[in-house]
Amino acid sequence: MKTTTVVTFASQTTQISEPAQQQQHMTSLEIAELTGKQHKHVMEAIRKMEPAWQNVCGSNFRLTSRTIVQPNGGKREVPCYSLSKSECLFIATKFNDEARAKLVLRWEELERANMGGFIQADHQLALPSKKEILKQGDEIRRKQIVEENEPADGCLTVTQIADAYGKTAKEINKMLVKRGIQFWNGGRYKLTEDFADCGLAQDHDFHYYTLEGEKKQRFYLVWTLEGSKLIGEIIAEESKKGKIN
Repeated sequence: MKTTTVVTFASQTTQISEPAQQQQHMTSLEIAELTGKQHKHVMEAIRKMEPAWQNVCGSNFRLTSRTIVQPNGGKREVPCYSLSKSECLFIATKFNDEARAKLVLRWEELERANMGGFIQADHQLALPSKKEILKQGDEIRRKQIVEENEPADGCLTVTQIADAYGKTAKEINKMLVKRGIQFWNGGRYKLTEDFADCGLAQDHDFHYYTLEGEKKQRFYLVWTLEGSKLIGEIIAEESKKGKIN
């Protein structure tokens, strides 16, 4: 048996048809309304984060639609996502502090209503803090990044190699540039065309997020066993010539 609920936002009324006693969900339409964002931008953020969720949880976000009653009395179907609390709070890691707080408070309101509006003082809802929300999201992304970086497993950073030979990373990088093995471009070192497909190094992808939900990404080279051996041979050659300062 299905029940029909009318949810009224500040700018629109949405007809929602859901099975009775279903787990509470919040639509991307309501998320957009609460956070003051355009719905298309919320949808875009959800689509970008869905692969990470699917990779860890084995399920996609629920894509559905809502019937919007327009001011002129007409109706139109609007595609949207219907998210559980966990899914919603994961998506919230993309938002700023204020938007995240609004979503957390909205879930508290929904849960209080679901419990009949009566919660004993010593049984307050244990809602996640901003730090906990970010931690949950980071864990999901961490697992995804680990898989992305599998080709770089077992590789060494230039700093690790330099330490093994009593050198600095700056010295090694300068030497590799001089030998035409790597070059500086776009804020990072890259292999030159002649050495790009020789199995000497791999790109390591490092992701992190600011507290405002802004995604940061950085790439750097890590060296395979063959690459590490080559660097060792070059260090030995340069040392004999007395050219490493």
